[in-house]
Amino acid sequence: MRMELLDKYDGRVPRYTSYPTAPHFHDGVTEGDYRGWLAALDPGADLSLYLHVPFCKQLCWYCGCNTKVVNRPDPVADYVTFLAREIHMVADAIGRRARVSHIHWGGGTPNALAPDDLMRLFAALRDRYDVSEEAEIAVEIDPRVLTEEWVTAAAACGVTRASLGVQDLDSGVQEAIHRVQPYEQTERAVAWLRAAEIDGINLDLMYGLPRQTVDSVLRTVDRVVALRPDRIALFGYAHVPWMKPHQKLMPEKDLPGTRERYEQQEAASSRLAELGYVQIGLDHFARPEDPMAVAVASGSMRRNFQGYTTDDAPVLVGLGSSSIGRLPQGYIQNRSTVPDWRAAIGAGELPVARGIRLEPDDVLRGAVIERLMCDFAIDLAAVAMAHGCSPTTFDDEAAMLKRFEEDGLIHMDGRRIHVTEAGRPFVRSICATFDRYLRAGEARHARAI
Repeated sequence: MRMELLDKYDGRVPRYTSYPTAPHFHDGVTEGDYRGWLAALDPGADLSLYLHVPFCKQLCWYCGCNTKVVNRPDPVADYVTFLAREIHMVADAIGRRARVSHIHWGGGTPNALAPDDLMRLFAALRDRYDVSEEAEIAVEIDPRVLTEEWVTAAAACGVTRASLGVQDLDSGVQEAIHRVQPYEQTERAVAWLRAAEIDGINLDLMYGLPRQTVDSVLRTVDRVVALRPDRIALFGYAHVPWMKPHQKLMPEKDLPGTRERYEQQEAASSRLAELGYVQIGLDHFARPEDPMAVAVASGSMRRNFQGYTTDDAPVLVGLGSSSIGRLPQGYIQNRSTVPDWRAAIGAGELPVARGIRLEPDDVLRGAVIERLMCDFAIDLAAVAMAHGCSPTTFDDEAAMLKRFEEDGLIHMDGRRIHVTEAGRPFVRSICATFDRYLRAGEARHARAI
């Protein structure tokens, strides 16, 4: 990769897990709007549920999640009580037993919940929603605080997939990011999960961390592949200390530069391909027989706030503090702090903080961005016409894309766009061409690579 291309296109752009992106949500969308949107849902539409658990035993310095450190069980148990109330309140607003095809637990650390509290929340979900027997139920896990008892409870609740945070196995890197996690802890967690017949195993890695090198990243890849995970995520560290001040605890001088980040990402991606994994979009990898790889081949891959997914439910309901949901009418985000979120629920209100109504242009541009992020190709005219618009709708954007074509990052055939192998690391920058909310110089996002 020529250095001038890295300098030219490695700008600060959104990750595009939604469109419009979260910085453009506002408080003009209210609790009353959300109640109306829930009541108006199509009775035949499946729901996907996201439950946020904002607690960790220790703060990792790279973390960009909405979480806080707790070392006592009381705050977590109290949170569970209010989360159960929110589950019931949302079901009341929908007005029926909606069918659920996907459940994802994120955080923070979902396995910070006591096993009894986990089972209590699953009981509330199944009491108020029709959870499909085929539903994928996924949970994010910190192997450092996982217990065999918790895994047994999760299996009893029907959990089918677990995503284990690893990031990097080099001890020097682990010390630099304040997350010491010996390989044996991850190995033990995987063994417990498989013994409990939770067979979907994802491992999350990260590049661009302090003290990382190409060699250390490759050593981590080789060791985690030995655990035979179905999927591997390879995320680029997002350094956003203006949003997450604790990231300042990692000196910027220890962070890899743009070229080093690119080399780490390229080396790890190539090694995973050599080891038999199929690349999924920008930063996921899966075994060829995995449903995610199958979805890529069929063009049915989706992208939401959890990243790349096979979840095709048209409605995503967020539960818990700071969680985000998507409905046909727009996006909704809950209050971010636990006290504010809890106060709203205690007052009998859905804990809405902000959101955004979707205009037809938002839906159209969101479809373009999602397909580019998932497929690295799109027919702009076909997508426009599928949304009732003129095939010439994106001719201005197509003209703006010429610079990417001149640099060999895309190939254009009329209104058909194909992202080349060289262009894949820059796909977020390519997608930004279609983002009418993004203004050059104003966005404070993570770097593209």
